[in-house]
Parts: sequence; structure tokens; C-alpha cells
Amino acid sequence: MQYDFLIAGAGITGLTVARLLAEAGKKVLVVDRRSHIGGNCHDEYDAHGILIHRYGPHIFHTNHQAVWEFLSRFTDWRHYQHRVKAYVDSRLVPMPVNVDTLNRLYGLSLTAETMAAYLESVREKLEAVRDSRDAVLARFGADIYEKFFKNYTLKQWGIAAEDLHPSVCERIPIRLNRDDRYFTDRFQGMPLHGYHRLFERLAAHPGIHLLLQAEYREVARQVKHQGLVYTGPIDEYFDHRHGRLGYRSLRFDFRNHRRESFQEEAVINFPNDYAFTRITEYKKMTGQQADSTTVSYEYPCPEGEPYYPIPTADNQELYARYAEEAKKEKKVFFAGRLGAYRYLNMDAACLEAMALAERLLAS
Repeated sequence: MQYDFLIAGAGITGLTVARLLAEAGKKVLVVDRRSHIGGNCHDEYDAHGILIHRYGPHIFHTNHQAVWEFLSRFTDWRHYQHRVKAYVDSRLVPMPVNVDTLNRLYGLSLTAETMAAYLESVREKLEAVRDSRDAVLARFGADIYEKFFKNYTLKQWGIAAEDLHPSVCERIPIRLNRDDRYFTDRFQGMPLHGYHRLFERLAAHPGIHLLLQAEYREVARQVKHQGLVYTGPIDEYFDHRHGRLGYRSLRFDFRNHRRESFQEEAVINFPNDYAFTRITEYKKMTGQQADSTTVSYEYPCPEGEPYYPIPTADNQELYARYAEEAKKEKKVFFAGRLGAYRYLNMDAACLEAMALAERLLAS
């Protein structure tokens, strides 16, 4: 068999590239080792009939109109504004930190006008921000670091904040007002009929062939193709010849409760208490009506599916070596979170996939 492109990975990156290539008249084969499409965005109904996200909560949000319009071709949207609370000092407070967070924790009466001055009075004036701990101290001060970031970072990454790149904690927003939404992007929502339905429609094109529960290397030996789009771990592609890159994985404990609601918000973070980092109640995101509800307890772990590239200096140095190897590969295009070894939100992954498809068609 002959294809114009072979795509390794049926997540949002692989399927976006596949769809745009197919619409341009290319014949594409998408291969994934899992039994489903959608990658970590996959959702499904559990044994109790509750729609859950098998790999943890995914909320779509973007400021890129092109991405929103592209995905809107394959789904209608449920209007949803994501809110998160953190369990700190035996109470639930808004996260990201905003005016109400500080007032509840410290018994203050801050306003949007006075919050900035308060943070200026408690933050540490550092000459340089060298790591994620510094990034928090320079913005919030020592007590907020202790309450929200120190232990959560250690649980999430298995590494102290002092050993992580500043970008890990710098990307956590702060609100100088009472806006308690987790995201403020222009476009926000949940696929009305779920992510799996969205990806089914994205892949439904006569120019796209799907092959699941298969290894792309075995398939590549049996089919002809003019180019490979690889969205798996870049170190795995090169058989870990320079060593293994560090990835953080997750383990989920799903529990069903015979009641309509389990907690105040869809997601509650636990920075300090318990071994899990958060509890997610999926009905609050999907809007599903049912007599029971399913929640997941999320436990970061060192082994398992690669979720998050670990942003340490050693890993970045190792990735740079693989990136140099990648430049030498002819007609192989590395893409996505694992192929580029950096954290990507869904919209960023989709945007980069759209740009890659455009480059492939132009060349």
C-alpha cells in the first residue's frame, strides 16, 4: 500500500495534520498503539453511564480564532467557564490566587485597587529568578509559596521547585481582581457530545485511514510513504541512544458516588493534604444529568504513560541532543507535546499542527 504521509499518533496533533492533508487531496495513514483515537484527550462512558476523561480533565480554551473555527467544524460547544478551588488551611479558596483568596486566608479586606500594593509588600525582591521557587517568591512572597506551591510542586513533579525551570510556576496566573475563572481566554467550552465524538468527526475523511493497536515501525515496513509525522516521545524514536528523557506520569483512581453532586467545583486542588493532587468531578464540566457522579483522584507518578516533560536543565540538555539528531532525519517531522518535548495546551498543539500541515503542503 502507498500513502502520501504516515502519521504516528492519533491525538489532537496527528489528527489535525491528517485532516488538513486529506482535505488537500493527500492519502494519509494514522497509526496509534492505543485502542482509541484522541490521545490523552480521550473521553468515554464508565460502567455507571458517566462521561469521564480517562486521562484526566481536559477543558478547551483558546485565544486563537483560527483554532476555534477549525475545531468548531467538528463539534458544537457547551458553554463552560472552568473554576478551581484549592484546599488550604482547612478551607476552600479560589485558585488562581485572587482578591478573595487572600482575604479568606488572611482575614484581610483587600480590593482590586489594593491587592497589587499588598503583593508588593510581601513579595521577595530577588536580583535574579533562577528557578520555580524564585518565580513564586518574586510574585507572591514566602507564605503563599508555602501554602500553594511548595508541596504541590513536589507532589506533581517529584522534584522540588528549586530544581525546576522558572517557567513551570511562572505560567500559573494571578488575578488582581475577583475573577475566579481558571482561564480567561476568549473562546472556552467543552465539546457538546464529548471529545471522542469530536475526534471521530475529525478523522472521518475518505483520505484518512486509521490503524489502532499497532506500532508505527511495524506498519512503516509494510507501506510506502513520502513522509512521516511523528508525535511520540522523541527519545523513543531514536531508541534512547543518548539516554531517556524525563517524563512525569499520572495514575487515576475513579470512584462513583450515588449522589448528584460530590464537591463545590469540577476540580479541587490539594496542595498539602493527601497523596493526590486534585479531585475532578466530570459532570460539572460536561453538564451531564444523572443520579450518580464519578470523580477521579489524581496521583502523579514516575512510571507510566508520558504526560509531562520534566523541565530540568539536564532534560533540556538531553533534548537538545535529540533535536540535533532530528534535524538529520529526512522526511520525518517531529510534532506535538512528546515530539517537541514541551508542555502544550490543546489549542497550542492544534495551532502548531495546522502550521505543520501548511508547511508540508507547501513543500
